Amino acid sequence: MKIYENFSLKDYNTFGVDVAARYFAAVSSTDELIGVLESVRQKGNLDIKPLFLGGGSNILFTKDYEGLVIHLILKGISEEAVSENEVLVTAAAGENWHSFVLFCLEQGYGGLENLSLIPGNVGTSPMQNIGAYGVEIKDVCEKCTVLNLETLKTETFDSAECKFGYRDSIFKNEGKGKYVILDVTFRLTMKNHVIRIEYGAIKSELERQNITDPTIRDVSDAVISIRQSKLPDPKLLGNAGSFFKNPTISKSAFEALQQKFPEIPGYAAGQWVKVPAGWLIEQCGWKGKEIGNVASHHLQALVIVNKTGQAGGAEIFEFSQKIIDSVEDKFGITLEREVNII
Repeated sequence: MKIYENFSLKDYNTFGVDVAARYFAAVSSTDELIGVLESVRQKGNLDIKPLFLGGGSNILFTKDYEGLVIHLILKGISEEAVSENEVLVTAAAGENWHSFVLFCLEQGYGGLENLSLIPGNVGTSPMQNIGAYGVEIKDVCEKCTVLNLETLKTETFDSAECKFGYRDSIFKNEGKGKYVILDVTFRLTMKNHVIRIEYGAIKSELERQNITDPTIRDVSDAVISIRQSKLPDPKLLGNAGSFFKNPTISKSAFEALQQKFPEIPGYAAGQWVKVPAGWLIEQCGWKGKEIGNVASHHLQALVIVNKTGQAGGAEIFEFSQKIIDSVEDKFGITLEREVNII
C-alpha cells in the first residue's frame, strides 16, 4: 500500500479547493486500512490523527492538511431478506450514495427514495444523519460496522448506539476521531412501502407530472427533479450542498419573531420550532450575492458556491461568517455550519 506525500486534494473535495495533504493513501479493503494505520504507528512520524475522506462532499479545507488523509474506496453491497416485507441491505462505506439509492430502487426496495441525489458516499451518511424531504438516515439505519482506531478491531453500532440527532450522531461527538465507518446496514421494505410525499415540494411535483398513485420510483424521480432544479451540480460548480443547518428555536422566541416578521416560516416540534436557514439567509439579501470568488447560489441561498473555481477554503469560510453575522444581526438567530471545517 503506497502512501503519497504532498498530495493534491483538489479532486477529492466537492468545493474544488486546491489544498494538499502531507500524506495520502487510498484503501479498498479493511485489511488495507488496518495495514496503513499499523504502518503509520510503526513509523511514528505522524502526530495528527488520520483524516478519512469519502466523497468529500461535506468538508471545507481552509488550509493544507499536515497529516495523513485516507481515502476510503471500500466497495460492495449485500442483501438479506428478514421477512416477507423487510430486507437488510448492507453497503460498504465507499459506495456512492445516490448510486446505492438507485440500486435499491432497481431491486424494488423502499425507504431511501426521499434521499435521492444527495452527494457523498454511504460511509458518511450516518455520521451526518443525512436527511431530506421528511426522511433521515435514523429512520432506516439498522447498524454500522466501524473500525476502532485505538484497538484496530471492528465493532458494531446499532441504530440506538449511533445516537442520531438532527444532522448529528455519536461519530460527530464523543466518537469523533475514535472510529471510522466501514459499512452501513439499512432496513428497507420489499412490498408494503410507506410513501412520503407531504414534505417540501414532492406532492406538487407529482401533481405537475399527473401522478396520483406514486410508486417509490416516482417519489425518487420527483426528488431528483426538484433537487436538480434548484441545487448546483458539484461537478460543474464547486459546493458542498446545504452549508448551514436549519436552526431550532423555542416556541416563544419564534412567536416573538412573528410579531416583527409575520411571514417567517417555521415547523413546530413540541416547544421548539425549526426555521428554514435558506429563508433567513435570503431575507438578509444573500441569495445570488457574490464576493470575490465566492457566492450564495442564485436559486438556493443555503448553498455557498466556489463561483470562479479559484476560491480558497479561507475565503469560503469568511463568506459563510458574513452570512452568520448578518442573520444574527437581523433575527437574533445564530446559524450553525453543517459542513465540516478543516
